[in-house]
Amino acid sequence: MNEQYINNNGSLMLENQPMIHHTNRSLRYGDGIFETMRWMDNDIRFLQYHVDRLQASMNTLHLEGSHKFDAYFIREKASELVKKNKLGTEARIRINVHRGGGGLYSPETNKPNYLLEATSLDNIGYRLNKSGVIIDVYKEHKKPVNDLSHLKSNNSLIYVLAGIERKKLGCDDILILNNEGLLCESLSSNIFVWYNKTLYTPALSEGCIAGVMRRVVIEMAKEYGIEVVEAQISPEILHEADEMFLTNAIHGIHWVMGYKKKRYFNHLSKNLQEKLSKWQLTIDLDEE
Repeated sequence: MNEQYINNNGSLMLENQPMIHHTNRSLRYGDGIFETMRWMDNDIRFLQYHVDRLQASMNTLHLEGSHKFDAYFIREKASELVKKNKLGTEARIRINVHRGGGGLYSPETNKPNYLLEATSLDNIGYRLNKSGVIIDVYKEHKKPVNDLSHLKSNNSLIYVLAGIERKKLGCDDILILNNEGLLCESLSSNIFVWYNKTLYTPALSEGCIAGVMRRVVIEMAKEYGIEVVEAQISPEILHEADEMFLTNAIHGIHWVMGYKKKRYFNHLSKNLQEKLSKWQLTIDLDEE
């Protein structure tokens, strides 16, 4: 296998080189955010949506210079790393932006550092998963709802603990509840439920991540005349829903096959996943 590189604050270096100092604020305090993006056909899909979220998150955390992390900058750095790592047409791009400098809880500076990674992807394009996902619900801890809940933050303990529980249960994914006991999200995806000819998804006010693919699917569904309701959703709907799927920037749409004894269809998720490639192509062409 070829040697793989990362971009550490503008410097390309081998991924196995030591690089984190013990005063790193991301390591000490989780003081940062990240974006996970999909590289396809020589560009990042829905790049501007990722930029919008990254810049808004940086502003929320009072990190300086968010305007520098624009579409041109991220595309250029990602392209450089994809070529350096000889990844071809499909890759996972992850950028972590964290506060530089030292300090205890009160930082010495608000200037950002970044770490960019590019790794290979096995799945080609947005294709519906052949085997439906089996899910369960994580109940040990609940996600607090506040003004930071929607961030893709380096503070990820609840996802780590939920991931441990998922392995214990032997399911493919696990749903996280908010502190009111309502549906929030899964380990790495937003949740959509098709019930009574209406598509429901937890509102951002319910503590879920403001997912890029969530935004895309909502806009796309509305464009095709599908009613979408962002709402408070009780986990009881899992026993009644006709269909359920999960969304993220890497996989697009993943249909859920079952929860407990309940089994779901995949008509809508299949239809939307097929439309996703065409819809994104139209958007890309319009931008060009």
